[in-house]
Amino acid sequence: MNKLLYPIKFTPILKDKIWGGQKLKTILNKNSELPNIGESWEISDVQGNTSMVSNGSLKGQSLKQLLDTYTSDLIGLQNYRIFKDKFPLLIKFIDAKEDLSIQLHPNDELAAKRHNSFGKTEMWYVLQADEGSNLIVGFNQKVTPEVYLEHLKNKTLTTILNFDKVKTGDTYFIEVGRVHAIGAGVMVAEIQQTSDITYRVYDWDRVDSDGNKRELHNDLALDAIDFDMEDNFRVGYEKTENRSNEMVSCPYFITNYLKVNKTIQRENHHDSFIIYMCVEGEAEIITNGFSERMKKGETVLLPAAISSYEISSKNAILLEVYV
Repeated sequence: MNKLLYPIKFTPILKDKIWGGQKLKTILNKNSELPNIGESWEISDVQGNTSMVSNGSLKGQSLKQLLDTYTSDLIGLQNYRIFKDKFPLLIKFIDAKEDLSIQLHPNDELAAKRHNSFGKTEMWYVLQADEGSNLIVGFNQKVTPEVYLEHLKNKTLTTILNFDKVKTGDTYFIEVGRVHAIGAGVMVAEIQQTSDITYRVYDWDRVDSDGNKRELHNDLALDAIDFDMEDNFRVGYEKTENRSNEMVSCPYFITNYLKVNKTIQRENHHDSFIIYMCVEGEAEIITNGFSERMKKGETVLLPAAISSYEISSKNAILLEVYV
């Protein structure tokens, strides 16, 4: 293992959004003067939004520089063969004070053709939800393109959408082509392919401070919607303590639920980096003389070259992510 590599933290990239709130400050301790923080990009290789290391001897270097220097030691041999100098995942926390727009994301083929980008398969883990708050995921009935367009034209789209009441710990897998939105009062951890391509189809007719509506993408969206998707978006998972419990496994990422209340020994057999998102409590990651603490709302990247390590905690819930 390259001895310079250790558990890496990055400076969050905070995004002011028309629908954003204050929970990323008050609950996840993000430091910002932005009025409406909607998103905290924890690890990003999106062009123009590259994460910067905030700890240790590599502090001040970008994720892109780390990839250039450490290649497969950072992300794993197979990942480097596939993705080269592009980090494959975008990791976020999201706070919706108001409803997000009704939207969807294109698949890899459409995204590459239209935007020279990956598609955007993603998942949500609900960190906190105000009483009665919802996620919008898919339709509440069988819908054809013709029916969809009629409701879009009549501004009755919400009558055919599926609203799910949610609570902390609820988890959803959002495949490309599925219409969805995070509802007001919900804060989530989001794990997704590295892509910022979103097709917005309805935005509740709201306007910004200058009286302008946000752009919609209905022409692009129509052939990106998968009208034949099954309602298999709700994720069930076990919560056995001190071991990984699989939540989502797809070609783009694997995410596990890990509740830690002691010191546990871990081995990395995945030929991949491992990301830990702390969604409750705090924990310490220890390896080869390095120690890094993480609190609720913090994210750590464990390079692929680190083969063994310890996680120590009395009360942490972590999302464990790798490719």
